[in-house]
Amino acid sequence: MSAQGAQAGQGRHGRGVAAAAAAARAGTRLDPWFASYAERAHGMRASEVRSLFAVANRPEVVSLAGGMPNIDGLPLDFLAEMTAKLLRERGARALQYGGGQGEEELREQIVEVMRYDHVHAHPDDVVVTTGSQQALDLVTEIFVDPGDVVVAEAPSYVGALGVFRAYQADVVHVPMDDDGLVPEELERTLTELERAGRRVKFLYTVPNFHNPAGVSLSLERRPQIVEICRRHHVLVLEDNPYGLLGFDADPLPSLKSFDSDAVVYLGSFSKTFAPGYRVGWALAPHAVREKLVLASESAILSPTMMGQLSIATYLTTYDWYGQVKQYRSMYRERRDAMLGALAEHLPQTRWTVPTGGFYTWVTLPDGLDAQAMLPRAVTNLVAYVSGTAFYADGQGRDHMRLSFCYPTPDRIREGVRRLSTVIHAESELVDMFGTHPHARRDDDGVETPSPDQI
Repeated sequence: MSAQGAQAGQGRHGRGVAAAAAAARAGTRLDPWFASYAERAHGMRASEVRSLFAVANRPEVVSLAGGMPNIDGLPLDFLAEMTAKLLRERGARALQYGGGQGEEELREQIVEVMRYDHVHAHPDDVVVTTGSQQALDLVTEIFVDPGDVVVAEAPSYVGALGVFRAYQADVVHVPMDDDGLVPEELERTLTELERAGRRVKFLYTVPNFHNPAGVSLSLERRPQIVEICRRHHVLVLEDNPYGLLGFDADPLPSLKSFDSDAVVYLGSFSKTFAPGYRVGWALAPHAVREKLVLASESAILSPTMMGQLSIATYLTTYDWYGQVKQYRSMYRERRDAMLGALAEHLPQTRWTVPTGGFYTWVTLPDGLDAQAMLPRAVTNLVAYVSGTAFYADGQGRDHMRLSFCYPTPDRIREGVRRLSTVIHAESELVDMFGTHPHARRDDDGVETPSPDQI
């Protein structure tokens, strides 16, 4: 850009800032409280995944977008009788407030669940939360000041990125490959941030059946990642909602198992039991645990007693691990349907081969823009999530996340077939015009969606 153009741009930017400041002072007709919001509230925006739900949940649309677990296999008759008995015998307790840390009987069972991840813990160091999403929020609240750095995989879980944005953290991405987070890239990134004088508060990682990438951190790399963070005095935040859902084997040792003092482990019953109970947990070093309890009490007073006692009863009276094995078989069948359909209908794309979990990560042919293409896909009655949802820095237009957890195998195959017609049509347009016809380039040469695509 020329100097004259730069000055003009600065002028436009200055006028824009002045106008925004004036609007902030006066409020707006749509929102008279605009000027009263905290600064962090202005950075909030809807998740690209959540914004799809209204459309993707229409019965005629095949949704390969959402990460909802399929709970059709749950023993609903057993759960109904269990709940009735719980209310009859312990209803006064189940419907009352509880302690901020969570019920001891559930924390004791959580410790047993984590043994499958090679974690040996004490119930006193477990904090029960409203899903693992709240645990993620609490950890970020007690560690992150505005401008602090959170290091995260590229790509990364969209719900985590929303939390980090809300607390005004700067997210720095580190590349992954088919074996997960790359240790050499993590080392390089942390070293560069230290040299720049940046404060890195923690590494956020999903090591098992990654959301959205579908890959898992290899056994060889796990102690390497923990050691690198220990040397740089960076906490590891290990998010493990899918760990028990491996298709072919039990989980690899968790990062927590390599250093209990350097890792905060997050778990959830949403994927292995039912998300409606909204029960998760954090396992943290003693001092961190104390602060998590205080933060949780300030936010919600106490986690749901009804949910905690229901899950505690389920874990002690039902073959819950046998139920998990049934889920594994079901999700394996759906994974196979997804990969088979991609091979048949979209051989020009590339995709990861998950060995567990809910997702595969698809790389589009050169020139295609997943975000710009999404409205045409929905018009063709199929939905996915654009890769842009999973980066803090605008990357990901050449990727999409496809979820195989909820639709039946036949619906998955039909969804991929519909998606293939969209991608073939988009590829023809790119071949014809040389770039995506519904995108424009800004002054820096970066493609952005045209207004009718936003």
